[in-house]
Parts: sequence; C-alpha cells; structure tokens
Amino acid sequence: MFIAPADATRGEDEWRSFVSSHPFGHLVAPGGPGRDLPVVVPTQFVLEERTVWLHLVRANPVFAALTENARVLLSVAADWAFIPSSWKAIGDEDPALGIPTTYYGAVQLTGTATVHDERSAPGTVAAILRRQLAMFQPDLHVADPATSHALKLLGILGVSIRVEEISAKFKYGGNVDEPHRRAVEERLRERGGPGDEAAARHVARRLRD
Repeated sequence: MFIAPADATRGEDEWRSFVSSHPFGHLVAPGGPGRDLPVVVPTQFVLEERTVWLHLVRANPVFAALTENARVLLSVAADWAFIPSSWKAIGDEDPALGIPTTYYGAVQLTGTATVHDERSAPGTVAAILRRQLAMFQPDLHVADPATSHALKLLGILGVSIRVEEISAKFKYGGNVDEPHRRAVEERLRERGGPGDEAAARHVARRLRD
C-alpha cells in the first residue's frame, strides 16, 4: 500500500498496539503462478512477537495455495471514519472548497506460513488453540482441546506465520496543521457514529505523540 510520510507509523509500539486491539484480518495467499486471483480468508489470529498463529477448517482452499507458495500477507484495517469536505474548513475558509477523505489505520504483515497438522504432528494444532484461548478468554475455564476434542482437531489445520515485513499506515490528518486536525477530532466526537470515537482518539494520540 502507499504510505505518505505524514501517515507512516511512529514505530513498533504503535502498529503492534493497533494489531493487538484488532486481532481479526484477511489472510492473503497468492498461491502459484497459475492462479488468476489470490485466496483471501477472513480470520481471527494471535500475534506473539514476530509470529502470527491461527487455525482454519481443513477444507479451506487457502491450504492448496499455501502448498504452491508459502508466502502470505495478513491485512488488518480498522478504526475508519469518513471525513466530509466541510469538516476540512475552519475559521473563514470556504467549506465548499474542502476535500473529503477517509481516516483509517492499516497494518500489513508479510511472511512465510507453516501449516500444522495433528495427523502428522500430534499436539501442534492443539497448542495453537491453547494460545488463542489464552488470548481471547483468559479468565474463562475451558476443556483442553487435545483431551476433549481430539477427533474434531483432525478437521482443522493450524497456521503459523513468521513475520518478515511490516507495513503500517495511520491516515489521521497528519498532512494538515494542528488546528485543522483538532477541528476534525471535535466533529468526529460530536457525530459519534461507528468508528468516529476510535478515529478521534487516533487523531489526538498522533498529535500528542
């Protein structure tokens, strides 16, 4: 994706916090040269250090693509809000001359995937499920998947992705001065629609940091 200097991430703390807050994305597997289109799979995941962990049903077509080519991209985009043209004007500026835009955050993790199969490597998929359970419901007791759901484990495969490249973009008005950004932040909070509060927090955070 294109990243203007004003939208570039401030560093690992920023993009990692964003991904941790939005652990659902789209896994993109290009597959081999004979494919017209990549396989794109919406999925929940866990990011630990530089490894992504997830699981999918064995019948998912992404596994054929991974057999052809283990390179993948995991895309996470969230906290978006449309900014009307009139919001870009402050003071005596003509609202009709404002340029509408969309604020959003996006992180793309590129790396090499490894497929884990209980049939050939017992315990590997169960270990991934434990990681996910510990992340998403740490305070809720649940039966261990290896002992309570051994047969069902054979119907899914685990995936780990060694992250090798990170692209991160936070498009929250960084190309304009603080008064214009503060005006948009205020209007986002006033409108209060889906995504508005999150976008406003990003505007304020990037001004503060």
